Amino acid sequence: MKKKVMVVDDSRMMDLQIRKLLEGTEFEVAAYCENGEEAIARYEEVRPDVVTMDIIMPGIDGMEAAQVLLYEHDEARIVMVTSLGCDDVIQELYGIGAQAVLFKPLTREGLLGALKKALA
Repeated sequence: MKKKVMVVDDSRMMDLQIRKLLEGTEFEVAAYCENGEEAIARYEEVRPDVVTMDIIMPGIDGMEAAQVLLYEHDEARIVMVTSLGCDDVIQELYGIGAQAVLFKPLTREGLLGALKKALA
């Protein structure tokens, strides 16, 4: 049985890219959410094994949405996806409880490594 991934990103292109990168792997995209509010609302229904969470989104941003999910669901595993590469941001992401940080542009190896790290 494949591991379920919830993609949270305001860009539908990111969802399509992640789906393509995961083809033929042990992972599949089970849900796509356009923003943090939708991710929080749908998490219980989807029960993903891991969430990829963009940081910069309208409404509730990825950092706040990740904090809510991690607070409400002990089992939540979150990979933060960002184009921001500064050490302060990375430290803050791990500080809120993210299991992995993935940098854009995504590669198949990077994505799979981050998903596996989050589940380890």
